[in-house]
Amino acid sequence: MNSTDLPVLTHREAVLDVYRYTPQIKDYDRFMHCGARWLPYTMYFHEKNFVSDAINTDMLGFRFAHFCGRRYSVAELPYGAPVSLLVGGSTALGVGACSDEATLASRLAVETGEIWLNFAGRGFNAMQELIMFLMHQGKFSRINRVALLSGVNTLALEGIPEEFSSDHGRYYYSFEFQHYMNLFNEDMKRKKNSFNVIGQSRASVLSRLKFWERPGENPADRVIDDSTVTLDERIERAAAQIAKALRQWALLLADFKIRPIFFLQPLSYWCEKEMTREERGVFHAIDSCPNNFYRLFSKVLGKEVHQPFFEAIRCKTNDIVCHDMNQLLRSSPSMKETLFVDRVHFNDLGNAELGRLMAPLV
Repeated sequence: MNSTDLPVLTHREAVLDVYRYTPQIKDYDRFMHCGARWLPYTMYFHEKNFVSDAINTDMLGFRFAHFCGRRYSVAELPYGAPVSLLVGGSTALGVGACSDEATLASRLAVETGEIWLNFAGRGFNAMQELIMFLMHQGKFSRINRVALLSGVNTLALEGIPEEFSSDHGRYYYSFEFQHYMNLFNEDMKRKKNSFNVIGQSRASVLSRLKFWERPGENPADRVIDDSTVTLDERIERAAAQIAKALRQWALLLADFKIRPIFFLQPLSYWCEKEMTREERGVFHAIDSCPNNFYRLFSKVLGKEVHQPFFEAIRCKTNDIVCHDMNQLLRSSPSMKETLFVDRVHFNDLGNAELGRLMAPLV
């Protein structure tokens, strides 16, 4: 299948093609579209107690990992047992795996012979990964090691236009957050007397309700891309955010007498993979029905971005061990097989290979 063989697809045809190539993605789409669970500090996290064939979460929203026939999670910790944590975004979470047993955390458990917990957050940037640990640090009595498979979310999100940035960087739902909070501010200004709640007329209440129901203002319809952000500035900002988070990880983990280990997660183009027929087909389908997050990848997919980004991270982190999974994957005998379900997420074979390559280094 060459690029000239690929048909023009409507949005509906593209979605159906994605499901044809990777049927497990139906569960991930259902998982994502059940709505964000809004939380303080990290802003959002996964649905609690989500159940499906491909992905399942505990009462805190963390995905289960498996070891020796038993499942483990942050909410279901074995009492007093040492655990290791796999931290990151959706690649670490295991989007694309056909089951919890086939995720990277579960594969690391098999490779190392110990319990690994899936401590990943879909769409999280480097700072959100760190804050999530701060929120749950007290649950762990013994941690063997912490591996961060991360980097791409922070780089992608730094492509968000300046108008949607914040004092603390850029993050998933940046536009939606500002959109709805600005509506709230406008609503507050509309009140003649914010403290006269009891005396408000029915007409006033109905007017405010209609204000929140403005037609045609669905933020999901707003197209956001990275066309206004320079690549050099973006790489520098993202690397600085990651390095800042890694230094804080080192301080937090000192109590456990361990150091974090950073792995720059792979992109299909960065690891210079020759695409299989299935990978070319599903990539084409995804390109035919893009969302805002994938539009933010438009300038960072090229392999010319990869090395400057990794070197910028490594230079800023000094004594923290950093590995490049793109480089490690290039020598893998599995590179001729279908490993990716999209440009950044892996199927079961891809997760197994990542686990095999990472295990000796953690």
